[in-house]
Amino acid sequence: MSHSEITGPRTFIAIVEDDEDISELVADLLEREGFDVGRCRSGAELDRLTGRRRVDLVLLDLMLPGEDGLSICRRLHSAPVRMPVVMITAKGDDIDRILGLELGADDYLPKPFNPRELTARIRAVLRRTRGMHRPAPISGRWYRFTDWSLDAGSRVLINPQGEPIDLTGGEYDLLVALLDHPQRVLTRDQLLDWTRGRDAAPYDRTIDVQLSRLRRKLGDDPKSPRMIRTVRGGGYLFAPQVESGGG
Repeated sequence: MSHSEITGPRTFIAIVEDDEDISELVADLLEREGFDVGRCRSGAELDRLTGRRRVDLVLLDLMLPGEDGLSICRRLHSAPVRMPVVMITAKGDDIDRILGLELGADDYLPKPFNPRELTARIRAVLRRTRGMHRPAPISGRWYRFTDWSLDAGSRVLINPQGEPIDLTGGEYDLLVALLDHPQRVLTRDQLLDWTRGRDAAPYDRTIDVQLSRLRRKLGDDPKSPRMIRTVRGGGYLFAPQVESGGG
């Protein structure tokens, strides 16, 4: 994917940072990378900015005067309009990182950070939350594998007994990624790029856990899986033959 696919003129990032020097440095960096930027010193200024225009991503400092970053993150996560959050903080404590992610942050980067890493993480979050490269279901498309079937239009998975199986949004996205690439080794990074949502957080363990749940719903023996196989040092492979059509 080219940078222009993500950093077009409509991509706007709000920087919430009370340190003027840091805010200016980050703003200059992101503008050089092709992003439009708005700078805020507090949650109140962020609220005023989001009231005037759409914000594609919030770069949020944890330590702020007044309302802190965790509180702002909680509010953004419960807002009706999805607003991705990358938290930046001088505190590298795992507790802060975990708490931030639980409250809805999409990623977390401690200071001091490498500028390349910051921009790479921002692009990764934008890909996931915008659904770039996501296996978007097409109305009428269907899949069949080992007596199972999936209707991509209605998102209904049917087991061999003809019973519907409930899938979370993240489990559905992962299943479609596997069905679109059967009998190929898919890395965790590829699966993260092809999925989005809270369950697709940028940490390998999340993908492992989610695929474990998907295996259980497919009746795949976790000790000796036949459908979703783990490839040592590589990732995952969907072993059955897949028929698909429609769309």
